[in-house]
Amino acid sequence: MTRIAQLLLILSALALWVASRMPWVDVTSFDGLGQPKSTTLNGAAWSTALVPLALVALAAAVAALAVRGWVLRLVGGLVAVATVGMGYMGIGLWVTRDVAVRAAALAQIPVTALSGGTQRHHGGAVLTLMAAVCALAGAVLLVRSAATTKTNAKTAGKYLAPAAKREAALKEGADEGMSERMIWDALDEGRDPTTSDNEGR
Repeated sequence: MTRIAQLLLILSALALWVASRMPWVDVTSFDGLGQPKSTTLNGAAWSTALVPLALVALAAAVAALAVRGWVLRLVGGLVAVATVGMGYMGIGLWVTRDVAVRAAALAQIPVTALSGGTQRHHGGAVLTLMAAVCALAGAVLLVRSAATTKTNAKTAGKYLAPAAKREAALKEGADEGMSERMIWDALDEGRDPTTSDNEGR
């Protein structure tokens, strides 16, 4: 389960990095002197958090190799929170009514110089949403993996309990004056050295 979560997180990081390289918005400007100029803003320019979020997903995938228990749950929780930002960036390109002002500011173009409007490219936003889904699935698997590990540890503890009891019984028998050799001989014969000699295990 942890390996699948790591794979999903790596895929999410890769998708975010690719989205940061893809064009998101084209803005056309005209300064009145030459030909109209078109400037393309890629994902890293339009949403500066894309690359940091990719690093977060990648770091979580690496951290899953070294941490367990509540720390692994914490990592999964942090990734789940990060997916909110991923989803917001992807959906934001659709829900924003007018991206011209922001595009002009990012491209360092005066608003008065805008001439041909803007054009949106939704490929990067779709890829960002896919990355968010992968990261969220990975976060859920990390949390479930931490819970499964804890359950397995408890189960292992139950199986170890008889050995601990036997060790305590041996110590108790030794305290009552039996030598270690006598205790092992009794165990080899199928008798419990902590009870009477006539009682078998």
